[in-house]
Amino acid sequence: MLSVVSLLQSNHTVNLTFVGDAMQHAPQIAAAQQADGTYDYSPCFEFIKDDIVWADLAVVNLECPLGGKPYTGYPCFSAPDSYARTLRDVGFDLFLTANNHCLDRRDKGLVRTCKALDSLGIAHIGTYRNQQERERRIPHMVNVKGMKIAFLDYTYGTNGIPIQGDVIVDFIDQQQIADDIALARERGAHAICVNLHWGIEYTLKPVASQRTLADWLVTQGVDLIIGGHPHVVEPMEVRYSKEYDKNVLLVYSMGNFISNQSDIDTRGGAMVKVSLRMEGNHAVIDNPRYKLFFVQKPVARGENYVLIPEARPDLLRADSRGEFNRFMQRTHNLITSHNHDVPCEQ
Repeated sequence: MLSVVSLLQSNHTVNLTFVGDAMQHAPQIAAAQQADGTYDYSPCFEFIKDDIVWADLAVVNLECPLGGKPYTGYPCFSAPDSYARTLRDVGFDLFLTANNHCLDRRDKGLVRTCKALDSLGIAHIGTYRNQQERERRIPHMVNVKGMKIAFLDYTYGTNGIPIQGDVIVDFIDQQQIADDIALARERGAHAICVNLHWGIEYTLKPVASQRTLADWLVTQGVDLIIGGHPHVVEPMEVRYSKEYDKNVLLVYSMGNFISNQSDIDTRGGAMVKVSLRMEGNHAVIDNPRYKLFFVQKPVARGENYVLIPEARPDLLRADSRGEFNRFMQRTHNLITSHNHDVPCEQ
């Protein structure tokens, strides 16, 4: 029998925020480096922090190992631990680590990333030191206001870098995903969120493999399908599941969260916000929407990369306005043409 407290909690709305690929290219590392050798990333997120803090739970894809020195950018990343610390302090609660760069520093870098995130008190899923650790962490269950939400995370690959020892990377495998979904449901999840590193880089629409996997996930009864990897924003939609008589939020790609990439479609990304509320014994999605932001690159010593929300063009330098406007126009045109029931937040 539910207690009075549980019944009251079950009527609350749970707010979620998702962002895309948090990259660390070499120029980003250089811009954050201070005179004393430390790294300061706090200026990067100053103007979008409120949207992250708004959420009861905020999720980011950490697409760079914390592999230790020497810190490096593309093609094999290793970012300072202070980068993850700043993302935590800004308000991100869950880091996704299953992506094509998770083995850039091989098994040792994967293990160090897990240890560093643990030492910072950051929840993370997608990569594990060994099978036993995976069994302890999966499914990742979060109880927010009495609502149990399960999070899962998978990647299409690791750039051809093989696992050499006992570490585990959660690859996209339908049987494994089905087993994990079943376990989440068995453990009482009211909602299930599957995060995927999938698709083809720089492709503005989902490819067949994404659409097929999304179709299958809808039949599995998940509530949110959240994607990344293409480094550009791809369409979003609310999909109806006949099998489970409910709506599913499907986000193919949110693009970059922060990066040094230069092609106009990679110069920013989408932040997806959605609320969950209880109906009976199940959560339902409510009011999914997106906001766009632009990455303004530094041009002088002492400047850092800064995320500029679409609603704050007053924060732009004069030399960034053209690229800002082009990114916003192109991305809105794509979304307007292809999104279904996921509007821009006004």
